[in-house]
Amino acid sequence: MSNPYIFAGLEEKYSAYSNANILLQPIPYDGTSTWGKGADKGLATFIEASENMELYDIETDSEVYKKGVYVLPEIDENSSPEKVYQAVYKKTKDLLDSGKYLTFFGGEHSISIGVIDAFKEKYENLTVLQIDAHADLRPSYLGSEFNHACALYRASKSTNLIQVGIRSMDVSEKEHMNFDKCYFAEDIYGNYDWMDKSIDQMTDDVYLTIDLDAFDPGIMPATGTPEPGGFDWNTLIIYLKKVFTKKNVVGFDIVEFAPIEGLHGPGFLVSKLYYKLLSYKYYGK
Repeated sequence: MSNPYIFAGLEEKYSAYSNANILLQPIPYDGTSTWGKGADKGLATFIEASENMELYDIETDSEVYKKGVYVLPEIDENSSPEKVYQAVYKKTKDLLDSGKYLTFFGGEHSISIGVIDAFKEKYENLTVLQIDAHADLRPSYLGSEFNHACALYRASKSTNLIQVGIRSMDVSEKEHMNFDKCYFAEDIYGNYDWMDKSIDQMTDDVYLTIDLDAFDPGIMPATGTPEPGGFDWNTLIIYLKKVFTKKNVVGFDIVEFAPIEGLHGPGFLVSKLYYKLLSYKYYGK
């Protein structure tokens, strides 16, 4: 299996499918985003940034790339939100039989709907941890239940959904929100109590979905709807390490990276974040 994309410029020993413990599935769909476009262009910038990243992780004293990372061919369906959902769901079901660790790269947040539906069929008591600026709990939006504004609605009804970093929503979403498991940005700013509290609410198996607008636009402006008041790098990294250490994170996605031409920082943040999550997943193993 060949692919034009190789994560971090890894030699074939670590980037070939047969040697890889980790699969990266790109889904460059940006069909329902309503303001800032460009999340379908994120993959190439992410890959380019990864090639310039040092692969020794100081914090975990590890080189997780040696586990092998293979970038799968893109899911290039984009004819309608419904067809994208079906393609993503079916592909994820197939990948879950591979025995490899699955990671996904958007595209906009609607790509997570099909991924999560497949994961929840495999993991009976699944927690979905959503790191995001937006609640994404609308049953449908602009005529589709597979719109990016609906990304976590289905999960809210069928999994143990925990929402972290939320700071923007429509009043209609309140009826679908479990306020005991939603950690608003304004409530978690400047303290760490919420970290252990939210982890205590999780089941053993956790699927992680990260919308990059969870970060403050001061460090992550390259996203469709940059909301002020978001996470700094270290706070979110401390939290994610705790989650990976205490729970079985069964897979994850990163979505809504819309590159800004000439601005390298955001692409590097995304590649570093992806590599950090892998480092945490295999930390001590």
